[in-house]
Amino acid sequence: MADTIQFELVAPENLIFTGDVELVVVPGSEGDFGVLPGHANVISTVRPGVIEIHDNGELKDRYFVSGGYAEVTAKRCTILSIEALPISNVSEKVAKERFDNAETEVNNANTDIERERAENNLNVARAMMEIAKN
Repeated sequence: MADTIQFELVAPENLIFTGDVELVVVPGSEGDFGVLPGHANVISTVRPGVIEIHDNGELKDRYFVSGGYAEVTAKRCTILSIEALPISNVSEKVAKERFDNAETEVNNANTDIERERAENNLNVARAMMEIAKN
């Protein structure tokens, strides 16, 4: 087996994934980045998108994340996600419902805080819709 890193994907409710993997592709706020063994230490925000887990030269798993934080060291990658779903749970119907609800929230927001929260939800819904199309 090739060199691996310890990867953990954590959501508020539970540990979504843990294991030794060859490569993790993370949707960072500045763009996607790959994490291999020996990676430089990094802390990054995570934007809504897909985390790809590769092992034995193949794509093993994909998860939709709505955002969060990534901590990377030479031996480990940990993602603390606001929300994480197996990609198989992201359907066009669910994404569209979420988009419609978020759009309504934006239109009904009365304060800056409500508007910011609603716009974040809208961005997550847009990312879900894009993923559901593929």
